[in-house]
Amino acid sequence: MLEHELEEFEDDPSGTVFRDVLMLALIGFVAMVIMLLPHLSRKHEENRDTYTPGNVVVEIHWPDDLPVDVDLWVQAPHDVPVGFWNQGSRFFNLLRDDLGLEGDATGRNYEVSYSRGIPAGEYTVNVHMYGTVPHGVRVPVRVVVSVKPMYGELEQLLETRIELTRRNQEETAFRFRLRDSGELVPGSVTTLRRRLITRPAG
Repeated sequence: MLEHELEEFEDDPSGTVFRDVLMLALIGFVAMVIMLLPHLSRKHEENRDTYTPGNVVVEIHWPDDLPVDVDLWVQAPHDVPVGFWNQGSRFFNLLRDDLGLEGDATGRNYEVSYSRGIPAGEYTVNVHMYGTVPHGVRVPVRVVVSVKPMYGELEQLLETRIELTRRNQEETAFRFRLRDSGELVPGSVTTLRRRLITRPAG
């Protein structure tokens, strides 16, 4: 009796067609998911790269293989300097204080500060060599300033490179003025030194 029922089931053409259709639908679904995965990952990466939590973004980068501690210091108009020992003010926050290779899980050497809003006036961006520099080593530091208006995209405004060669060296990368719309005031960019944390010797 059981063998007879199995023969009838195997000979049933509607059951075979149903299984084939179900299997084809499953294979098609899996194929679509596989084809969509790269696009979903790319979109996520693009959103992560373009999203910033602030309006004025200041960042510094130095070679990942150099075990030196470079510090970023920024000052917004009518505000106090922001850096490693004062990581927040009315307008700016230091989001990453990088010590070089010490305790660094990313393997990258960079620091970044973000502002809340775009106060009009003069901004100062300095880089500072906190620790010692190995003899004969020059540390190239890339400094980038970008602005994201309230209803716009992040746009790079300024970029420069500064070399640090000794402990406690502080250099002004930029002094510049912004309008509250985020526009750079023409002719306002200068590298005239303005110390934010160190005092002149003497």
